[in-house]
Amino acid sequence: MRWLRQLLGGGRVQLDPARQQALLRDVQHRYGAGAQVRFPEQAEAVTGMLNGDDGLVVAARIVSQVADEAHADLQAQAHDIHRRTGRRLLVHRRNYRPLWKEAGPALRWPLFALPCGFHPYAQVAAAVAVVGSRAPQLDRVTDPYPLLTHVFELLDLTTAGWEYGRVRVDTDATALVDRLITSAGQILAAMDDPPRLPPPVRELMRRNNTLEVHEPSSPQAVGGINLGAKLREGLLT
Repeated sequence: MRWLRQLLGGGRVQLDPARQQALLRDVQHRYGAGAQVRFPEQAEAVTGMLNGDDGLVVAARIVSQVADEAHADLQAQAHDIHRRTGRRLLVHRRNYRPLWKEAGPALRWPLFALPCGFHPYAQVAAAVAVVGSRAPQLDRVTDPYPLLTHVFELLDLTTAGWEYGRVRVDTDATALVDRLITSAGQILAAMDDPPRLPPPVRELMRRNNTLEVHEPSSPQAVGGINLGAKLREGLLT
């Protein structure tokens, strides 16, 4: 892999771990559900903070940490369901849809209450936008392949949450999905040997239905989203 060859050859950039930690703490504690600012403005502010190579490292770390914690949360939920009911549920990171199809009503969508405290519509949306917009530079600071896997995991979790997890399809949720699709496409385009699209993405691409999109604080529908069309446009062109 090119990023590993760069590391071994001394071509990796100089990074500042102390600045990364400071950025991570600032992003973690100043923004999220408790901030008195709407999520779009929060995402824009965090995106501006995550500049330079250290900001790119932090953005990649946020995406990966949220994906890891969401997986651990779902594993814990599946274990609890098995303990209480005897039902064994498979938690597969490459495809969460079978899990949600089988146990959706019994599951809690994990992205609203992770230990890290990052909110999907604020810090996560910003981090996803940063890693996508700087996709050609990713291999200077990290391996883009597992990062792309984590972006697809978050896309899978979000869309499954809409379908099975009682997550409201509002403008904040669709903004996150737009960023996830766009960033996945940007990372794929920057790869020398892009991997095959994961099963949940291929499944959703075969659809052509439109979901109503609502205002975050009211039942009013303000538009629609054709997820299959968005995925085809963002990942196949």
